[in-house]
Amino acid sequence: MILQKEELQKVTVMLPKRLLADATQSIGLGITPAIRKGLEGIVASEALKRLRLRRGKVRFSININEMRKDRD
Repeated sequence: MILQKEELQKVTVMLPKRLLADATQSIGLGITPAIRKGLEGIVASEALKRLRLRRGKVRFSININEMRKDRD
């Protein structure tokens, strides 16, 4: 398996000093990893919202009782 290097984009952002200090201190990482974690959290949160909107709208062709029998 060949791993491709992820394309990066350099950005400049203006952030409140206290917010940045609190974020980096709370996760014990530097500025870039703290911002990356925050952005990943936003992406994960939005994906979860979209999944919740689909609740009850996806039909499964499995039978849970049959699956439970397979455990034995």
